[in-house]
Amino acid sequence: MHRRRFLISSGAALAMPTIARGEAAQVLKFVPQADLAVLDPVWTTTYQSRDHGFLVFDTLFGLDSQFETQPQMAEGAVSEDGGKTWRITLRPDLTFHDGSKVMARDCAASIRRWGARDGFGQALMAATDEISAPDDKTIVVRLKYPFPLLPDALGKTPPSMCPIMPERLAMTDPYKQVTEMVGSGPYRYKADERVAGSLVVYERNTKYVPRPNGTPDGTTGPKIAHIDRIEWHIIPDPATVAAAVQRGEIDWWLVPQADLLPLLRKQRSVKVENIVPTGFIATMRFNQLNPPFDNPAIRRALLGAVQQSDYMIGMVGADEDLWRVPCGYFTPNTPLASDVGMEAITSKRDLAKVRRDLDAAGYKGEKVVVLTPTDIASAKALADITADTLKHAGMNVDAQTMDWATLVGRRAKMDPVEQGGWSIFHTSWSGLDQINPAGHIFLRANGKAASPGWPTSAKLEALRDAWFKAPDLAAQQVLARQLQLQAFQDVPYIPLGQYFQPTAYQSNLTGVLPGNPVFWNIRRS
Repeated sequence: MHRRRFLISSGAALAMPTIARGEAAQVLKFVPQADLAVLDPVWTTTYQSRDHGFLVFDTLFGLDSQFETQPQMAEGAVSEDGGKTWRITLRPDLTFHDGSKVMARDCAASIRRWGARDGFGQALMAATDEISAPDDKTIVVRLKYPFPLLPDALGKTPPSMCPIMPERLAMTDPYKQVTEMVGSGPYRYKADERVAGSLVVYERNTKYVPRPNGTPDGTTGPKIAHIDRIEWHIIPDPATVAAAVQRGEIDWWLVPQADLLPLLRKQRSVKVENIVPTGFIATMRFNQLNPPFDNPAIRRALLGAVQQSDYMIGMVGADEDLWRVPCGYFTPNTPLASDVGMEAITSKRDLAKVRRDLDAAGYKGEKVVVLTPTDIASAKALADITADTLKHAGMNVDAQTMDWATLVGRRAKMDPVEQGGWSIFHTSWSGLDQINPAGHIFLRANGKAASPGWPTSAKLEALRDAWFKAPDLAAQQVLARQLQLQAFQDVPYIPLGQYFQPTAYQSNLTGVLPGNPVFWNIRRS
């Protein structure tokens, strides 16, 4: 359908403390991959903050399971003036959790704040002359040149989503965290019940106005909350969670440890399925502001040390149905993926040559601080493999352990390692994040405006800008191949492989939607 018309129309026997069920039909107990370290989904790219964001905030557009953008808070949108003006009209009767009405000026301020941090948003802002609110229900975006992907930007689900918040909060410096959680989403955040490292609570927003039509799909369609209370329980020990799931004390475990999947699959009361078909991409990220990884030749040298299959086996085990290599800078088996430059990853691994390349690049024994999370087994496996590999390559490695919440705060530090900084951290991205340059945060190379790691490459940025203006898929594919070749030269990060993480939930739950975890549409039978 034409975009303009479409947008207008539409049993481990382990002892553990019992987790009280309460009124089972009204409470959903969920175990996320890690604690919620940051409340502001604009300030960070962590998935916990994104998933929290979709509970508390709403978005102007949403993304369905076919990767199509649809209006959400927006009644509709039209482009005018040869694509250089967009008019977005809000649905009626939208209100924030504090009782105030959602106004166009709130949306305009929210877009501007998000656009200062998010990669897709930065591309939109670069094309934008003005975002205004001529009346309470209309947002007008005037552009320097056509930007047909505007609804896609505002409806993206990869971090960072574009959360609509009151203007008074949206005026906060985008590089400072918003801590007062006032959104217009289907759930309210219960700050009074928050227990750091243990519990996050949300209650149903009884005044939420869902879309009157459509089918719930991804983050589109009516967001109808059937569960009164959502509890995130932070339980670092996987065996403890598995026991609780088997006893029916935990409703949904987002990311079960791979070696526990066979046990969970044997339970008739538990459903195990993959709700993210594009999987996840594991990555190694360098701090490119400080030695030794401010030197691109040193980063390139380490490409020869990475054996992607070792990382995948370390993360999810030897079952090759759970992972795929080789993996380049775009998600495998998607339109922009290619094999150009992949010999950097697929050629024979030779640590002796890596040591020679490091010497030639000027490595002088600088300390390499590898941030190692202790509460996410898969991320710890990545860090452990890297630390061991770099030691064998002759680098001076200091593997520092901490929980994930601490790591998220630590990785924001730009200081040298001697002043509490870092050299390498590992994280994973949804495959959806890396299907194209728009949501591909780790391909941004705009220095200190980029995400932690802060790479700088004028060539990568120019190719990315050209991609947004490409007239068709064929032209986008040409540019994506050039982007991948340049990425193997600049090495803003190293891809470590694609893997698939099934989720596990009680079989009496229905309505679990594909994609990132959302909590509307779920019922208990």
